[in-house]
Amino acid sequence: MVMAADVGNKVKFIGVDGCRAGWIAAFPKNIEDRLSPKPAFRLFADLKEIMTFAAPDATIAIDMPIGLPETITGSGREPEKTVRPLLGARQSSVFSIPSRSAVYADDYSEACSLAARTSQPPRKVSKQAFNIFPKIRELDQILRNGVTQFFHEVHPEFAFFRLNGGVPLKTPKKIKSRVYDAGIEERINILVEAGFLREDLRKAPGKGWALDDQIDAVACLVTAFRINEGSASAFPRDFPRDAHGLPIAIWG
Repeated sequence: MVMAADVGNKVKFIGVDGCRAGWIAAFPKNIEDRLSPKPAFRLFADLKEIMTFAAPDATIAIDMPIGLPETITGSGREPEKTVRPLLGARQSSVFSIPSRSAVYADDYSEACSLAARTSQPPRKVSKQAFNIFPKIRELDQILRNGVTQFFHEVHPEFAFFRLNGGVPLKTPKKIKSRVYDAGIEERINILVEAGFLREDLRKAPGKGWALDDQIDAVACLVTAFRINEGSASAFPRDFPRDAHGLPIAIWG
């Protein structure tokens, strides 16, 4: 049985990444390991389960868009336009998320039509972005019920950029949808510098998630620590909010 890292077995710091079986969460096994945590991993079917696992004052850093504008100007939401140019060759990993109406479309052609009608210049939807729409909607519906203090939007590639001293990563984590070991090793090296043990990061993934999901969840966990201690910033700093008051920012 995994023991959570806070009083009453509730976890205070959680990094979350979407995966094929739901959501993979990374968290420190023991609160005493705050500065050099030994990560534990757990698969959740949905975000409501994660909320019951989290402490009342938890910081959850999640690799999923928060805040959906009614219209899009240019190449995406403001945080995407802000962080993408910083990532060099890795900037294509930051997908452009369309308007709220497009995200709530179940059919790809309908999503493309709605995205084009609500963007200037008109832009359709990438298949990669469309594939995560169900998870974006799941998070959006929870946030609109008033639990915004839990969740902060992060992006693993941007988290690694920040941990790497503002230097973009050189290698992709996947090539042709397959995990690329050189890219994983580059990311593991950055996390080792941040205090993690290589053997913990290289631990065989559980059923339902892949090694890159696991590494990304740890990058999100580090960002959760940094948000809590005040060393992370919102990008853009003067971020907008959507029609429901949700912040539209990537933290890193």
